[in-house]
Amino acid sequence: MFIYEKMTKNVVSVKPDYSVSKAFQILTESRHSQLPVVDDNNKLTGLLTEKLLAEVNPSKATSLSVYEINYLLSKTKVCDIMRTGVFKVNQNALIEDAALIMKENHIGSLPVVDDDNNLVGIVTRVDIFKAFIDILGVKVPGTRLSLKASDKVGELAEISQIIANHNVNVKNISNFATSFGSEIIIKLDSFETDDIINDLKQKGYEILSVSVQR
Repeated sequence: MFIYEKMTKNVVSVKPDYSVSKAFQILTESRHSQLPVVDDNNKLTGLLTEKLLAEVNPSKATSLSVYEINYLLSKTKVCDIMRTGVFKVNQNALIEDAALIMKENHIGSLPVVDDDNNLVGIVTRVDIFKAFIDILGVKVPGTRLSLKASDKVGELAEISQIIANHNVNVKNISNFATSFGSEIIIKLDSFETDDIINDLKQKGYEILSVSVQR
């Protein structure tokens, strides 16, 4: 699954010469915690975060008047406070690559660029969650089977053949490492799965759970 298939494409961004006050307004209205910074050619040049904006805002204990504060914020530019050398990801990378970068660096989103460093999207934690939901087929109508597996060669092929023998289509399939070995999760395009479950049991497979999504 490529990032361009799951990224958010309508990206809210700011320019380096925007004032901090204008950037803060855009951040607030868009309800984002960070914004990519792009130049006039849409090239990614940095990142502006809620934390960076908070650092340049005078504290409530300041002796400055509201007018003085607004003046300072209008004169301070995004390029003066933005973070450069930001983490980013190519649109042709895999969604798991983005998930790993975000996890290892404790960040909530990644700007997505093309081969010429043009900003084309952004991938967020919500986008990762949506991809995970799609991989598991959570919203796909059908029957969800969870099986205990041993990771032996040909095991998945055997399970697939048993299902195919009943002329039922597999919509989604995933394999997860667990404390007891492997768990295979299969989403079947059918609500009539009793015969399939019986055949799997006869072959020695332990059924961990069965649930239906209509």
